[in-house]
Amino acid sequence: MSAVTPSPAADKTVKVVVKGRVQGVFYRNWTVENARELGLKGWVRNRRDGAVEAVFSGGAEKVEEMERRCRRGPPDAMVTGLHVSPCSDDPGATFERRPTV
Repeated sequence: MSAVTPSPAADKTVKVVVKGRVQGVFYRNWTVENARELGLKGWVRNRRDGAVEAVFSGGAEKVEEMERRCRRGPPDAMVTGLHVSPCSDDPGATFERRPTV
């Protein structure tokens, strides 16, 4: 057998909804910093229901690390729920902060 080389198909894309005290505590900016540090594509935004929603796309290990980081969040956040689901949305070319929906 030949060596297996990573391909773009090995990338993972997920949508994450974070609940708790996650607005007004620097959560979106913290998410942008962490996602860019991990080399992920996607976006993050506040939702009018008080949650933060994000799409993360990249290598499976990096996406899973971002999921772990989101469970903790920045120092002033209190995450009470994290819902992760597979996503087929186009994550874009970079990681960005989007307007509230």
